[in-house]
Amino acid sequence: MSDHDEKTAEDRGDTRDGGGESGNRLRKELPQEMPAAAPAADEAPKEPEPEPVAEPQPDPGPRLTGRQRLVQGLWPPRVTRAQLIVAVLLFGLGFGLAVQVASNSDSDSALRGARQEDLVRILDELDDRTQRLEDEKRGLEQQRDELENSSDQAEEARKQTIEKERQLGILAGTVAAQGPGITMTIVDTKGTVEADMLLDAIQELRAAGAEAIQVNGVRVVAGTYLADSGKGVSVDGNKINAPYRFKVIGKPQDLEPALNIPGGVVQTLEKEQATVTIERSTDIVVDALRAAKRPDYARSSSQ
Repeated sequence: MSDHDEKTAEDRGDTRDGGGESGNRLRKELPQEMPAAAPAADEAPKEPEPEPVAEPQPDPGPRLTGRQRLVQGLWPPRVTRAQLIVAVLLFGLGFGLAVQVASNSDSDSALRGARQEDLVRILDELDDRTQRLEDEKRGLEQQRDELENSSDQAEEARKQTIEKERQLGILAGTVAAQGPGITMTIVDTKGTVEADMLLDAIQELRAAGAEAIQVNGVRVVAGTYLADSGKGVSVDGNKINAPYRFKVIGKPQDLEPALNIPGGVVQTLEKEQATVTIERSTDIVVDALRAAKRPDYARSSSQ
C-alpha cells in the first residue's frame, strides 16, 4: 500500500470518527421519546361512537289534483268569530221562517179539510165584514158633508154629538141596548170549560160585529177580563157558573157563522164535552149596566 493510500484511509477514518461523535452529540440534545401511556385499570375502554344514520326522507306520495287541494283547503274548516256570529244569525232567521211556514201550513190544512158549506160561510163572513167597514166609511163621510153643508153647523154638531154619546154609552155599557142578535147557551156538565174558552167566544163575536154583549147578567166592555174561579169563571170579578148564557146584539147572519167556523168556538167547546146552542132573534135586550168611571189621569185634549 502506498503512502497515498494510507493517508486516504486515515482521512476516511477520521471522518468516520468525527461523524460518530457528531451523531452522538445530536442524539443527546434531542429529548427522549415518551412511551405511550397505558390505559388505567379502572378506566373502561371507550366504545367507538356509532356512525350517524341518515333519517329516511318522507315519501312525497302522488301529486294531488286541483279538486283534492281544494278539499284539503276547505276541510277541516277554519271558523272565525265573525263567521260564527253570522252563522248563528242565519240559523235564527231560518228557524223563524220555518216556524212561520209551519203555522201557515196548519191554517191552510184546516181550511183544506173544511166542507164546501163551511168555506162558503167563511167567504160570506169576510164579505159581510167588508160591507160593514164600507157602511161605516160612508156614514162618516155623510156626517162630514152634513157639517160642511148645514146652514146651522152648531145645531148639526150638537145632534151628532148626542148620537155619538149614545153610541159610546152602548159600547161602554152605561146604557141599555136593544136590537137583533143571537143567544148562545153553553152547558158544561163536566166542568171542563175554562175562562180562556169564553174569552175566545167574546173575541170572535166582537170580530163578527157584535155591538153589545152580556154574559150571565154581566156586561162585557172593552176592559173586561175573565179568570178561572173554582168550578166557575170570574168576569170582571163577578163569579158566574154554568150554564153560560151569552146575549149578543148584532147582525145574526154574521154572528152565528163566526162561531161555527171549522176549528172555531163551537168545535172547541164540543171537544171539551160541552153543549152549545145558538138561537137567532130579532129582539135581544142587553140591560146589564156598568157604572160610568171617570179616568184618574186621562183628560180630554179639547179642554
